[in-house]
Amino acid sequence: MIGIEETSIYQPEQIVDANELAQQTGIPEQIIIEKFGINEKRVASSDMHASDLAVAAAKKILEKVNPEEIDAIIYFGSPFKDYQVWTASSKIQFELNTTNAYSFEMMNVSSCFPIAVKVARDMLYSDESLTNILLVAGCKESMIVDYENPRSRFMFNFADGGAAALVTKKATRSEILSSSIITDGSFYKDVLIPGGGSVNPFSMEVVSKKLEFIDVPDPKNMKERLDPISIPNFIKVIDLALKKSGKELSDLNILLPLHTKRSMFEELLDKVGLTDEQAVYLNEHGHMSALDPCYGLHLAQEKGLLKKDDIAVIVSAGTGYTWAATAIRWVG
Repeated sequence: MIGIEETSIYQPEQIVDANELAQQTGIPEQIIIEKFGINEKRVASSDMHASDLAVAAAKKILEKVNPEEIDAIIYFGSPFKDYQVWTASSKIQFELNTTNAYSFEMMNVSSCFPIAVKVARDMLYSDESLTNILLVAGCKESMIVDYENPRSRFMFNFADGGAAALVTKKATRSEILSSSIITDGSFYKDVLIPGGGSVNPFSMEVVSKKLEFIDVPDPKNMKERLDPISIPNFIKVIDLALKKSGKELSDLNILLPLHTKRSMFEELLDKVGLTDEQAVYLNEHGHMSALDPCYGLHLAQEKGLLKKDDIAVIVSAGTGYTWAATAIRWVG
């Protein structure tokens, strides 16, 4: 049985609470708590980078699994890493002493965990030589937010952390079922870091205009196009992942989504017929790129939310814009 056998997370020590965010952004504390859905979030120290956060999370899994038994490592975390044009996965493979594993990276910003789980499952299904694949991720995207830029307001929840998951052919705790993915590439230029790439290479002008921070060039236009399709596309990928798994929406027991504003989270639960007690909301963690559903899965296990034969869906969306969901049967 191919499934997720272990998960782990790493939370940086520094906490930024809603009151501090209110001071940084000028947004009232109650708005940050009630609408942004943030009581607090974690921020990494200056010497902890995306690769270090991923290593810290993965080491917890390797306390239970021999590093030499890992066949492949996939980095699915934030594209904002220690360096540009650089593979964090190579450093992670070395630091974890997984000497028999090859490594590579997947990048689809926030939507990547359900996709990485699908890719790992498909690799194990198709390649007899593979048994254990370690998914690893780090996020330090708190560094790319300019709190003085109102255009990036919806990204004020960006936080830092590490996450990892072991996908194996010898799973006893869960079975990975099917996935569904939708991409609407018309949003390709709506959220980006304007400076530092080949279009606007680093220069004094890039720094003086703060073009090294994430931005939304036209938030009103993006909102008008995104709002009508966002929840429907979440529902589509959840529903199709379940149908491809031989299940219906009514079979869904647990939803593990990325962190969004509170109203979107509640609407999503309402549409799939679940309550707050059947989902994990990261109001004490914030949004950590692709890590969120992995955090959710880990916390759901810790809280005892997953029961034998429960059907869970990990679901996320990433700017660009891609919606992705993967269904899991919990064996326990």
